[in-house]
Amino acid sequence: MSDAQVGLVMATPLIVIFAVMLHGIGVLRLSGTIAAVTMSVAIAVTLFLTQ
Repeated sequence: MSDAQVGLVMATPLIVIFAVMLHGIGVLRLSGTIAAVTMSVAIAVTLFLTQ
């Protein structure tokens, strides 16, 4: 794996955890949380596969 792929593997779960935590404390609505998680995973998969 390249350095960029390792970074994606490490950063994406952190983004997802952060979004879920923000939803848990009431900062993000459920729709915003779902959108953030979905887009983060989609972007990470796309970038991971094209590296």
